[in-house]
Amino acid sequence: MAPRQKLSYVDDAVSVGRRLRAAREQAGISQRALSFPGCTAAYISRIENGERIPSLQLLREFASRLNVGEQYLAYGRDELPVPRTTPTEARVAIRMGDFETARELATASLDSAHTDADRAAAFSLLGEVALAEGEINASRAAFERAAVLDPALEERDPRAAESLGRMYARASDYESSAAVFARNRDRAIGGGDPINEVRFGSLLANAHIDAGNFGAAEEALAGAIAASEAVADPLTMARMFWSQSRLHSHQQDAANAARYAQRALELLEASDQYYDIARCHQLLAHIEIERGNNELAADLLDRAAPTIAASGRRFELASFRIEQARVLLKANRREEAGAVAMQASAEMAGQSAVDSGRSYALLASVFAELADDERAIELYELAIEHLQATPNRWLVDAYSKLAELHERRGDQEAMIEALKRGMSVQRQADRLLAER
Repeated sequence: MAPRQKLSYVDDAVSVGRRLRAAREQAGISQRALSFPGCTAAYISRIENGERIPSLQLLREFASRLNVGEQYLAYGRDELPVPRTTPTEARVAIRMGDFETARELATASLDSAHTDADRAAAFSLLGEVALAEGEINASRAAFERAAVLDPALEERDPRAAESLGRMYARASDYESSAAVFARNRDRAIGGGDPINEVRFGSLLANAHIDAGNFGAAEEALAGAIAASEAVADPLTMARMFWSQSRLHSHQQDAANAARYAQRALELLEASDQYYDIARCHQLLAHIEIERGNNELAADLLDRAAPTIAASGRRFELASFRIEQARVLLKANRREEAGAVAMQASAEMAGQSAVDSGRSYALLASVFAELADDERAIELYELAIEHLQATPNRWLVDAYSKLAELHERRGDQEAMIEALKRGMSVQRQADRLLAER
């Protein structure tokens, strides 16, 4: 039953609830997304049903979060504003590879913003656009501006939190990336939200994998797997299987890596997430190259190529070219492999250090097979410079190949030095593997 008391700052409980629901639905957010500490989704539901009258402080907070006037919620004196650009519209444009439209939508949101929370959301969208374009410094600046304007942005918008963590990972700041994912996972646990617990637990595992901390990655995945028992969402489950596949791949367990990648692909193929399907084909191709199945890897890459190219994402396209170059090199198509590896190297500039290093190492191997040892050595040294942020098998392999080249040229001192450094990295990697 609606409260009978009359309050000067609202007309009546039923009307306030009706207007709050209309504003919330127009904004495209759930009661849970509108909730915050001190105001639960259940309480918002009771307000919208006319069972409770919000305090003046709550009314103002709702107005700010929904970008409507206080007078509209309180008395309906103003019309519900024309819907503004929502994050979903900009994110759809990003997913379609239409970065110009996405930036225009985000900029329009910024221009029409009335509160710091609105401005933070717009800057976050600009950060997502820059991240998709491969402009890591611009992305970081936008996300950090958003965090200053609205420290609670991550809590309200998990997509923004995910993009922030991915940005740090792409900048090779794995510690910051892990911190973002860990706090959002913990928030999901505290809020009884298993979908986001699995989501951020899987992302946290990826950050630890990138840093070479496999023990921490397994721990994060164990929590995600336990939480997944309460999750039926196929995309969330596919994320988890993807992370499991990556972990096994980095631990050089190709059989299990392929098994989990296939499970992720089966879930994705039942959806319309074509870009994610293409990325999963690429992951499987990477694994099949490791297993020596070059023809199957080539077929998987051919299936992924149109979607990856259409995405317009610089980093993802460069990563794809790395796998293409590996397939071509295995097929003894050296000149083609070299051309593709050079494209990948150029596109990787300013991107992930590890992936940049891998592309340089691939290019070096091409020149080594073409007997251009001087150029190959230069590229292996460049690869090592990028790869040495964390101990990984590509760094060990680069030192090994560099040692072989020095030996071929008769430079024993340089060969021994490369082998010693490679062995040191291998010992560090072995310690990480022993933590399993």
